[in-house]
Amino acid sequence: MKLPGWTQTIRFRLTLTYSAVLIGLSALVLGGVYFALQAYLDPKPLNPITVNKYYKDSSGEVHIKQGYTIEAAEISTIQSAVNFQTLETLRNYSAAGIGALFLVSLGTGWWLSGRALRPVRRITATAQEISATDLSRRIALEGPHDELRNLGDTVDDMLERLESAFVAQRQLVDDASHELRNPLAVIQANVDAVLAHDDTPPEDRAQATAIVSRAIQRMTRLVEDLLASARRSSPAFVDADVDLATIASEAAEEYELLTADRELHVVRRLSPGPVVAGDASALRRAVDNLLSNAVRLARGGSQLVLAVGSQNGWAWIAVRDEGPGIAADDADRVFDRFFRAGSTHQPPATVPSTGQRRAGLGLAIVRQIAESHGGTVALHSELGVGSTFIIWLPDRSLTDDIRRTPVPPEEDPLGPRL
Repeated sequence: MKLPGWTQTIRFRLTLTYSAVLIGLSALVLGGVYFALQAYLDPKPLNPITVNKYYKDSSGEVHIKQGYTIEAAEISTIQSAVNFQTLETLRNYSAAGIGALFLVSLGTGWWLSGRALRPVRRITATAQEISATDLSRRIALEGPHDELRNLGDTVDDMLERLESAFVAQRQLVDDASHELRNPLAVIQANVDAVLAHDDTPPEDRAQATAIVSRAIQRMTRLVEDLLASARRSSPAFVDADVDLATIASEAAEEYELLTADRELHVVRRLSPGPVVAGDASALRRAVDNLLSNAVRLARGGSQLVLAVGSQNGWAWIAVRDEGPGIAADDADRVFDRFFRAGSTHQPPATVPSTGQRRAGLGLAIVRQIAESHGGTVALHSELGVGSTFIIWLPDRSLTDDIRRTPVPPEEDPLGPRL
């Protein structure tokens, strides 16, 4: 036999529990009183005896009245009998009272449990109305800050984080689609207009091939950045000790040809010693992104500085360029995905067109990698002068006389520009 649905609810179980506890306590109290009185009063039922009836004659002599008897009892037994009847009455009324109290407790328990579970029903109703495409609903419980209010606030906070994550995910997909659409359109246009025709002059074919190659490189960098972002978000990494000087030196060696093509003078200040706990490939990716950004934006023939050091218990990697710089209003937003500076912040005419300010995913990945390692990324920049990007990470090579400050230093570890 299938029970009704309401008998399987928490409200029903709470009602039964409340009633059972109340009746149990009541029975315990009344039973204790009953047995205490029984032990103290020593009640016994009346046990009368039959005696003959007597009378006195005129002379005062006592005679038995034949055929007449009466029931009698001692005074002490009468008192015990009264106590016995009183306890019997108390027991009967107590049983009837417990039965009535049980019925009242069921109604009271149902009402109280309904009021107590009202926030839960509100949470359930809100959760049922939420869909994967609309996370804007909130429970917004009111009342005292009890456990249910804390539960509602926790669910609201979770919904806020989920909504932010979904918005960021949709924005990332939209931005990535836009970034991929442009080079694909360039490739398609050059293939249709030039490369698909056999009678295309060699110089036009070579130019179209170069344009397609650059578009493919842009797409490749974007895909690599997306993979790097997803890869670092994966929980499958085991952090190890990483020598920052080694990471920076390897990255500088790979960029020697690019810096030579731009006639950049690379200055290495790789102090040995700073060691951090993390993923070596991810940290290398962060340094590559900073170097790629600096090489692309630096003025031809200028100086580029790559440095490693430690300060106040924080290890750091810094990349300084002499590029167009970044306005103070854009200093924080430059680490956002696919950030574009305004037209008023474009580099001066001396900077080649390849140095236009575009963040893409590179700097966003740098910040993600730094924060996932317990650190942060900082920027010191001046328009028309250049920028210095610093990755701050907790230094594991601390000595006993050096303690790490709660936050990394705010100043530029490379010092002011000369």
